[in-house]
Amino acid sequence: MPNKKKKVPMRKCVITQEMFPKKSLIRVVRNKEGDVFVDTTGKKNGRGAYVSKDLSVVDQAEQSKELEKHLNASIPTEIYQELRYEIEGDQSG
Repeated sequence: MPNKKKKVPMRKCVITQEMFPKKSLIRVVRNKEGDVFVDTTGKKNGRGAYVSKDLSVVDQAEQSKELEKHLNASIPTEIYQELRYEIEGDQSG
């Protein structure tokens, strides 16, 4: 039996419009209740938008309000802070 290569799911960063493996992006979700949160598992229900694990991209997202447009919801500053925290934690670990 030949070894089958496992297909890596690819997703597009909503800020840079670049395709990356799903695991190298962070997902931000808006659920039916309208709550917006960072989904570290990538499996939560709701409308999701992927952002590159790059602090400059998070800054760009906050300034351009691009995430708000994608999720059709206002995004509190805490979400951007949580994204930065996730990225910083990823880089040090």
